[in-house]
Amino acid sequence: MPHLPERPAKPATRRIASARTGLHPRNRHQGRYDFATLTAASPALSSFLLNTPGGETSIDFSDPAAVRALNRALLKTQYGIAHWDLPDGYLCPPIPGRADYLHGLADLLASSEDDAQAHAIPRGAAIRALDIGTGANLIYPLLGHREYGWRFVATDIDITALRAAEAIADANGLRRMIELRHQPVPARIFDGLLRDEDVFDLTLCNPPFHASAADAAQGNQRKRRNLGQREASGTGMRSNSGGLNFGGQHTELWCAGGEAGFVRRMIRESAGLSTRVCWFSTLIAKSGHLDDVRKQLQQVAAQDVRVVGMAQGNKQSRFVAWTFLDATQRAAWRASRWPQHPPALP
Repeated sequence: MPHLPERPAKPATRRIASARTGLHPRNRHQGRYDFATLTAASPALSSFLLNTPGGETSIDFSDPAAVRALNRALLKTQYGIAHWDLPDGYLCPPIPGRADYLHGLADLLASSEDDAQAHAIPRGAAIRALDIGTGANLIYPLLGHREYGWRFVATDIDITALRAAEAIADANGLRRMIELRHQPVPARIFDGLLRDEDVFDLTLCNPPFHASAADAAQGNQRKRRNLGQREASGTGMRSNSGGLNFGGQHTELWCAGGEAGFVRRMIRESAGLSTRVCWFSTLIAKSGHLDDVRKQLQQVAAQDVRVVGMAQGNKQSRFVAWTFLDATQRAAWRASRWPQHPPALP
């Protein structure tokens, strides 16, 4: 790992980026989906096409099978992922929002406080990322490798999910760039998972949001009511699906303590890896959890904390990133691990 100067103790700093009104500028999914191109590349998508009350072509986004078909077409046309599928019932994520998280992390790696210049986004296999809870869909490693060439370790507590993710990586010739690891203790996140030689430039995670199956079911009912309201106003699609929105197994949707409890555990464990990871990060679905997250990060003496806002349509989301390295240490990390990426010219 890089040689880092001794870290002085100081409280965490807080920098909050306001939420964008749209997708990240580098996101490939601006504007409406080109369903003609998508169905030409993936004909199976055509059976899910519907007409909106406004006369536009779309799909029922509450139907996991429809979203799975759309994702398969998007991955094929936009990212060159020819083979992608999920076991029934596993989480089928919305790709544009997942891509936004990765683009925000790329900006974070390029950020600099040690001088007045921005650095180029580090690309290529030298950049190593850890995806906590990759699920059966493997979406972050697929997008992160295709967009930036990063190398990933993808982890999960669900063996079936890992086998499905492994099949996707194998089918697309990506096993050299995406390593799969099983976390055998569901209550742990980093502990027992990392090896002595492991060093990561960043970690990312979409934590389970709900605290129980009942909580998840209630959340799904609220989403379906919102879909009904959007349909009545002519802006949404009718829902024919009886399952959870976008699917999902219990390990993907809920855990003891829900999102807040999961992130607290992640923060506590991250403190023991302070010199082995440059930036930790996690999505935070509920803005009301941010105050507790900041408090927890202050208690473990994080050196820098970022809250990065994201938006897709009317949906506002964000991720929180933190580091235990000060500006001098991050500059040393960059010089050691990313020497091919000098500061960009003004």
